[in-house]
Amino acid sequence: MFSVDDLKAAQKIVYSQMLPTPQIHWPQLSLRTGAQVIVKHENHAPTGAFKVRGGITFIDWLQRAHPEARGIITATRGNHGQSQARAAIAAGLVAKIYVPRGNSVEKNAAMRAYGGEVIEHGDDFDEAKAEAIRVSESEGLFVVPPFHRELLRGVATYGYELLTAQPDLDTIYVAIGCGSGICGTITARNALGLTTKIVGVVSQNAQTAKLSVEAGRMVETNSASTFADGMAVRVPVQAAYDIYARGADRIITVSDDEVAAAIRAYFTDIHNLAEGAGAAPLAALMQESERMRGKKVGVILGGGNIDSGWFAKVLMGQTPTP
Repeated sequence: MFSVDDLKAAQKIVYSQMLPTPQIHWPQLSLRTGAQVIVKHENHAPTGAFKVRGGITFIDWLQRAHPEARGIITATRGNHGQSQARAAIAAGLVAKIYVPRGNSVEKNAAMRAYGGEVIEHGDDFDEAKAEAIRVSESEGLFVVPPFHRELLRGVATYGYELLTAQPDLDTIYVAIGCGSGICGTITARNALGLTTKIVGVVSQNAQTAKLSVEAGRMVETNSASTFADGMAVRVPVQAAYDIYARGADRIITVSDDEVAAAIRAYFTDIHNLAEGAGAAPLAALMQESERMRGKKVGVILGGGNIDSGWFAKVLMGQTPTP
């Protein structure tokens, strides 16, 4: 989808607002898993998550392609919304953001701090998304979907950073929600002509991406109840599916208990904060430690935006209930 030149051009736009994030070999995690572990620290990005990159490139494109737009409207569980609010408000645009009822209090607060108007609607992300699309025309706002070429253009820069710094990675584990993260990683690998295997990770309680790949068609689920809210998606995105169905080596599931254990491992071993979806790739590697023993493996720590109450429970050995 994107060439190396395309990704370098995207980097220039992204780096106008942020620095590259580090990829660090942590021997503590290597001892834990038996693999040589390289962590891509998107938790160190502005907004604390990889989505910030897509916000930068999307709003840059929007202002050029649709200069008449007075603002954007979108739906999120938090990180996408922070990204869009940050970039839109900085560009002098309006940002209206729909979230499901009961969404992360601290992510909601962050979106408001960036200047976004946050509206709660529906019981999950997909209901919030439908409402945002419904009201967009009457509000005169441009709909930012959860997956779009211009979002992918920015998100792919983290995969490009990782794979240019560590081109000999055997495997990369990356969480799947709507799919921009895994598709960006696949896009970067393909542009560089590498053979690195990309493993998608979904919640045991939100398997729409895995079920869709196995069925060879889009498969919706009835619920997506997981405290790893970045993966809590019921309805797959066709454009993302088209990329990860062909480009992922496999897609595996992790339980909420495994995710909580990975959050504890990140904090205990390297004193980094990970939210549920951010820890899911490490949870998957821990699950497949025998398979990956002795191999050089990348894990995407996609975000660190976990509510303090949930984090306290995790540190006490509990698994939060969504």
